[in-house]
Amino acid sequence: MPVKQAFQPEIVPINITEITPIKTMTAASRKTDTYQRIAASMAHVGLIEPLVVFPTTNRNYVLLDGHTRLDILAATSVPTANCLIATDNESYTYNRRVNYIPPIAQHHMILRALAHVSEERIATALNVTVATIREKRDLLKGICPEAADILRDERVSADAFCALRRMKPVRQIDVARLMMSAKKFSGRFARALLCGTNEELLLPATTTRTRNATPDQQSIMEQETDELLKHVDSIKANYGDDVLKLTVACKYIERLLANTRIHRYLAKHHEDTLAALKQLLTDAAEDKQRRPARQPRQGIVTAATRAAGEPPHCEAGA
Repeated sequence: MPVKQAFQPEIVPINITEITPIKTMTAASRKTDTYQRIAASMAHVGLIEPLVVFPTTNRNYVLLDGHTRLDILAATSVPTANCLIATDNESYTYNRRVNYIPPIAQHHMILRALAHVSEERIATALNVTVATIREKRDLLKGICPEAADILRDERVSADAFCALRRMKPVRQIDVARLMMSAKKFSGRFARALLCGTNEELLLPATTTRTRNATPDQQSIMEQETDELLKHVDSIKANYGDDVLKLTVACKYIERLLANTRIHRYLAKHHEDTLAALKQLLTDAAEDKQRRPARQPRQGIVTAATRAAGEPPHCEAGA
């Protein structure tokens, strides 16, 4: 069965006076960063993405997608706009899912653009500062290629890259893998892993880290982080079975402690054991409340999330 085309194949220039928008641009929307960025881009590069219109009677068109672009064209007295003519009067499906460009992809795009134009022109076209362009340009300085490849498709924060730069390449790779397994790419999480890194795995030029922990606590955190990085794959693979076994065991212990005779016997002869069992049930219940039902792999994060002050779980077109 042939598939109906959603658009006519040709891009057609249409007088903007013949295009009727289906929503009104407000003064507040014109002050947003998105509006200003699109306006700056159109002023320096021109209209890149055509408007999407649907033909009506009397050679007029209904605008399905591109209200910001049409408003900017009208404000700058541009007579015509390139348009795609839709074959169905349906605007609901346009740009319902926005694909954000990962920071590493932005870095490579900036490098390619800088081969042809200046930093100032790119900054002006994107309505950002030159410092922002330089930050994206230098994003992977000090990051080993293997770690960059692991994180290439993720929305890693700039602070996280700053923390990675302070580590040696082998540590960067281990931390990048852990961030992928935990699906946590914040600067706070990366700094927590940095704090749990031994001095020999840091770059010589790294400044002294600010530590709020005692030497003993720091040593324990480093040991836990090292073990976590070494066994992250096995922990991830076995986590589901471990949680299931823990859940079954906790239910069994609850039934035992619900028996008055057993509870009284433990309280009289094994008080420490009873306290430990109650603490286990409490910890398991609290972990279950924090843990999202569909993200079991987040449970592998232990020392790093505690140091970061985070719970063990994660976190239209114009």
